[in-house]
Amino acid sequence: MADATILSRNDRYQQQQQQPQVYIRLTAPVIASVVAFLPVFGIVFSVTWSLLYDFERSTRTHCGVPNYLPSISAAIGGFTPQRYVWRACIGLHCAPRFLVAFTYYNFHMSVRLAEKNKLYGHLAAIACVLHIIENLALLGLTYVASNENHYAHEKFFITFLVSSLCYMLLTIILVKWGRTYDGRTMSARERKSYSTKFTLFVFNISCCFIAAYVYWRHNKYCEPGVFTMFALSEYLIVATNIWFHYNWMSNDLSNSLWINISLEDRKHYLPV
Repeated sequence: MADATILSRNDRYQQQQQQPQVYIRLTAPVIASVVAFLPVFGIVFSVTWSLLYDFERSTRTHCGVPNYLPSISAAIGGFTPQRYVWRACIGLHCAPRFLVAFTYYNFHMSVRLAEKNKLYGHLAAIACVLHIIENLALLGLTYVASNENHYAHEKFFITFLVSSLCYMLLTIILVKWGRTYDGRTMSARERKSYSTKFTLFVFNISCCFIAAYVYWRHNKYCEPGVFTMFALSEYLIVATNIWFHYNWMSNDLSNSLWINISLEDRKHYLPV
């Protein structure tokens, strides 16, 4: 009887291994769309809800001058339910980006640059680290609200901006270098993707300078509407950052990243 039981289990295991597996394949464009949608939905919801239901409190400035838009920090961390929605969206958004950071590294290392390959590899590794730092800083500024710990929130925000800009710049350099080294030419799709990245980087860093200037001007002169320009600059910084990552994932990683999800829902037997 014992032998029959062992045989039965083995037979079931062998039969299971021979049955076709059913999968859902999530491709890079699909993953990119989900990863981009989450922060977009979170920020649009938070800002809209703040304008509709918390306008006075979310747009209040330290010197009491008129302001018409909440800063991102006020919109995402100052009130509920905005805080909960934003934190949920960013928590779900950041999880796959840790995986994507290493996929980016493998993408860069798929090309060989002869005697320059070692330097190229080091830069690719730095880009991977910068991406992870950006992701961690985003989590930090999300879960440490400005009204809870202003010092920590500010440092997370600065770290996010600096690592994001450095990552964008280094990515542009690596893509251009790796795809044109030794007389290689980019395909039409690669050229379009590179041009989009470059434009988004220039726009993003320009918005950072504008935000820094109007923030200084607001604190220095406390003029009506100036803080609104700061808030608008913040929105554009976030939008171009999301677009940059979406462009990167949906175009350049379309053949490098996918996730298979098994739909098999039956008991698995191990051989004895």
